[in-house]
Amino acid sequence: MGLLLQKEFFILAGIFVLGSIGSLLFRRNNNMANWWANSCAALGSLFGILLSGNVLLYNNIYTLQLPLTFSLLPVNVKIDMLSAFFILIISVVSLLSSIYAIGYMRQFYKEYNLGLFGFFYNFFILSMILVASANNALYFLFVWEIMSLTSYFLVIFEHKHKESIKAGFLYFIMTHIATGGILLAFLILYSFLGSFDFDVIRENVSSLPSFWISIVSLLMLAGFGTKAGIIPLHIWLPKAHPAAPSQVSAIMSGVMIKTGILMLIRLFFDVIPITPLWFGLLIIIVGAISSLLGVLYAISEHDIKKLLAYHSVENIGIILLGVGSSLVFLSFDLKSLALLALVAALFHTMNHAIFKSLLFLGAGSVVLATRTRNIEEYGGLIKIMPQTALFFLVGAISISALPPFNGFVSEWLTFQALFLGVMQFDIFTKGVFIFGIASLALTGGLAAACFVKAFGITFLAKPRSQKSENAKESSLLLRLPMAVLSLACLALGVFSIFVIPYLESLAGSLSIFAGISLVLVEGITFHTQNNSSSLAIIPVLIALLLTFVFSFIFFNWISRRQKEKIYSTWDCGGNLTPRMEITATSFSRSIVMIFSGILKPTKQINREYDDSNIKYFTKSSTVSLRMNDLYNKYLYCPISNFVYKIANFLRRIQCGIVNFYLLYILITIVILLILVTR
Repeated sequence: MGLLLQKEFFILAGIFVLGSIGSLLFRRNNNMANWWANSCAALGSLFGILLSGNVLLYNNIYTLQLPLTFSLLPVNVKIDMLSAFFILIISVVSLLSSIYAIGYMRQFYKEYNLGLFGFFYNFFILSMILVASANNALYFLFVWEIMSLTSYFLVIFEHKHKESIKAGFLYFIMTHIATGGILLAFLILYSFLGSFDFDVIRENVSSLPSFWISIVSLLMLAGFGTKAGIIPLHIWLPKAHPAAPSQVSAIMSGVMIKTGILMLIRLFFDVIPITPLWFGLLIIIVGAISSLLGVLYAISEHDIKKLLAYHSVENIGIILLGVGSSLVFLSFDLKSLALLALVAALFHTMNHAIFKSLLFLGAGSVVLATRTRNIEEYGGLIKIMPQTALFFLVGAISISALPPFNGFVSEWLTFQALFLGVMQFDIFTKGVFIFGIASLALTGGLAAACFVKAFGITFLAKPRSQKSENAKESSLLLRLPMAVLSLACLALGVFSIFVIPYLESLAGSLSIFAGISLVLVEGITFHTQNNSSSLAIIPVLIALLLTFVFSFIFFNWISRRQKEKIYSTWDCGGNLTPRMEITATSFSRSIVMIFSGILKPTKQINREYDDSNIKYFTKSSTVSLRMNDLYNKYLYCPISNFVYKIANFLRRIQCGIVNFYLLYILITIVILLILVTR
């Protein structure tokens, strides 16, 4: 079995490399480059599904070590159940996004070099899989950097737009600041334990002083939290995700940011499972704030892709509520409850990857049809793009945590974990859990309101612009991935009872949960007895898939045979116009005003009057709400101004004389030698 896994791993890597090189070779032929790059990405992702499925079904652990000339950087790969779970998510989303991209890229980016895009795209997907399987800190940082750089070039792919370049630059700066914090944390571990290997660190971490464990934990949270998009380290995310092509946005938002979650779980539940109580409480607070503020900023946004990007911040916060709760339970040695909370976090990680990818692909289809991301210019698209509207609606219901779709189950499990925390601890810890519950409840309500706006303003009523009137339904290559993701949203919700035991086994494979079973309700234990009973769900899923496919074909056939009948809408004696419709701004205005203390909106009203110039007869009135970026104003701008002042001060030592520069080098070497000697 190990030999088979090894072959699959090398085939997987080889396909992605071949896809990258081939894309460059076909760079003068956009059509060939597009097909080659996305076909190889889809095929490589398919092998990723086979590899991860093999590990998850048979509980194998796959290891591979290839020492290089530089002994400190061995290729140390380890695919256990946790790695396989994330590789599966990465591969599924990448497979469907790549199929979508075949039809999307050739229509939307005719004037750009798709061969160059395919080069970075294939390496981007491969780097995420390598990040998930890394078992050595330096090797991890190496592939982590590849992931950051390739995704940067994908963000700035639309280099003719200044917004894309600015978004890419911000992403580049933030991701490398995060990498610096992660590197410093690993260097601290190396200084005490003498190794970058995760297995060695796990065996000897108990000898690390508690003070340095706290420092390492904070550095890891800041570094991986930046990649995940926690507030206030999220500022790159709502700018970078909308700037990238839609299928890249789906992958970045659906799975790339989850690599930060993967490493937080890997480190704090497996490699360094001795984090203090305050750290778990801190993660709950960060998660609660991120979920609430993320959805508030989303509901005030009218750029459809930016709106979805803010919802990624929200859902990362929900995942962190589960992770933080699990760490708190572990601090009190309540391992069964800790397992429940971690299962909730893992389930929501998977669910968010599915429905957020679906929403970004749906948004990409709308943007392709209308050539705008402004929700205010949409309207009436459900009549023109009925199938895209249906798939987007499924994603909207799922992310709003409404039954029977998948988002409901994972958020309900998170509620269960938080309520159990309220019943266990002292008054301060209870308060933190209550804060998490209140935040999650409010987040759920606001998310539903936000997607009522997003779906209603986009697809219902009458078209608000010529762009919407001229839109066309997406091609089959775009609709097929959305249909599969919609089915997955439904299946993961309806058949969650079969999914939870797998997640229990996955979480239980971490050493800290050895011998612990998951109890959701008193007297009911979800536990997988053997592989045969677990595999019994496969025929059910196949039947559900066939039912969905045949239903899709049947209703499509019925809709074509149905005769179109047009009736006049009752209009109160006037002519219906798009001006009579509720706008995205007016829909969200009341909620924005309620939370004006947090959002700090500025309102601008522009009025036009009729020819009589009498101010009582208004021809048109436009209200614009703009949210102030408090993070830039109060956090990042002061920091950047301070850095500029330091840089201007240090310019004085650049005198242009080589002898002085040699003196600086000598002084630096002497200081370093003194430090090393000590």
